[in-house]
Amino acid sequence: MAPDMVMAWNFLISVVVGLIAWNWRVLHLELQRVTILLNRTREEMAKEYVTKAEVHADINRVLDRLEGLDAKLDRLVENRK
Repeated sequence: MAPDMVMAWNFLISVVVGLIAWNWRVLHLELQRVTILLNRTREEMAKEYVTKAEVHADINRVLDRLEGLDAKLDRLVENRK
């Protein structure tokens, strides 16, 4: 092979490897950015949404109040008779 051809191949391979390395770096940075955004989203969701235990506690509190009101209504109806 002529020295000019070897130099051309070296240049071409260097450009291709350089483009691949640059693209790999860009993809890696984008993956880091998306990972950070995903973690922030998870943190925000934890602030805004309640857990299953909290929902059950709130529902039980409402049901206890309703049972108390039901008992009062039963007593009121009994007293009117």
